[in-house]
Amino acid sequence: MRVEEEDGLVRARGLRYGTAARFTRAEPTPLWEGVLDATRSGPACPQRPSRVSWMTGPLLDGLVMDEDCLVLSVTAPADANGLPVMVWLHGGAYVSGSGESRKYDAAPLARHGDVVVVNVSYRLGTFGFLAPPGAPDGFNVGLTDQILALKWVRDNISAFGGDPGNVTVFGQSAGGDSVVKLMLAEEASGLFHRAIVQSAPLGLGDERADLAVAMRSALADALDGVDPLQATTQQLLDAQAAAASWAQPVEMLGAMMPFAPLLGHDPLPPADDVAGHLADAAARIELLVGYTRDDAAPFVTMHPEFSEMPDLTEFIFGAPAEALAAQWNDLGGRAASYRFEWSPDDAPLGACHCLELPFLFGSPEAWADAAMLGNERRIDPTLADEMRTVWTQFAHHGVDALPARSLRFG
Repeated sequence: MRVEEEDGLVRARGLRYGTAARFTRAEPTPLWEGVLDATRSGPACPQRPSRVSWMTGPLLDGLVMDEDCLVLSVTAPADANGLPVMVWLHGGAYVSGSGESRKYDAAPLARHGDVVVVNVSYRLGTFGFLAPPGAPDGFNVGLTDQILALKWVRDNISAFGGDPGNVTVFGQSAGGDSVVKLMLAEEASGLFHRAIVQSAPLGLGDERADLAVAMRSALADALDGVDPLQATTQQLLDAQAAAASWAQPVEMLGAMMPFAPLLGHDPLPPADDVAGHLADAAARIELLVGYTRDDAAPFVTMHPEFSEMPDLTEFIFGAPAEALAAQWNDLGGRAASYRFEWSPDDAPLGACHCLELPFLFGSPEAWADAAMLGNERRIDPTLADEMRTVWTQFAHHGVDALPARSLRFG
């Protein structure tokens, strides 16, 4: 394998962990012959521009898009040997984003915390979570992509100096919601040992079966008789956008994330069994869960009708995060919570959704187009060091390594 080596780190980019036909569960990628070039980023799942790019800056930044997008990238200290592994699941409401984004450059975490970081990309939107009628697998194949990536980590990460027996899965927004869903999935049991849930919109709830049925019907209507297996990628993206637009006035909060994983469909248990699966997960997995002070601010800006709902941040993000930590501890597990409160003086949206990301990933240059950081695009280096220390020490040692069970940043 040809990799990049720079400043004491090894990077292997765009490694394929699975292959899949459209709307079907992926299979492991066969072993390659010869020398694999792992110096170039892999493709992103086809998508429309992120709805939050106006505050984060473009997330794909020149990445090609392809339905064959099951790739991951590894960043590790050059002398890694048995180090903790951190597996990153990006956000984007299950319809946008990529682990290959330069904004998610894991070098700061790997270097600061002496960890091996794996950035995972997975299928999104109608390609990964809610397919039109007539598709072989209609639900949740993007979640099974994530499980397949974790199996790849189990089987291969030791070659990069990572310890497959010490894996932390962490994700933000839809990525954080994915982490919670993976803790419910029996197939993912034993594949990771700690979890960090960042700004997951847990208050949206999981009872979305009726919305999913209606969304699938809207997808079919938008395709107007075109076989989803024969449709072009663009036709599917257009149908996805039409279905999402239809959902907005019908299910206002649910339409914030209409392509989310659905309970009762592989690999997730039915709603009645969730409590038992959570109890099982709490016995095995240590948890850090939190949110930002003004998580909902961007969504209120984009949807002024949300302003009529009092304290949307607390309802969707804050209270459910604190409740999950409390539930984890009540079940005999080990959990801590955090709240990110920092924002620059001229930040347009306060301590908003995504604002913690530049303190974990990427260079200041990568985030120079992020309006959420204010006019000076300032990233407080002391706070960045503090957060990277907490995240990576949790990966090394769990809750016992944290300075408190309830953390505040900023």
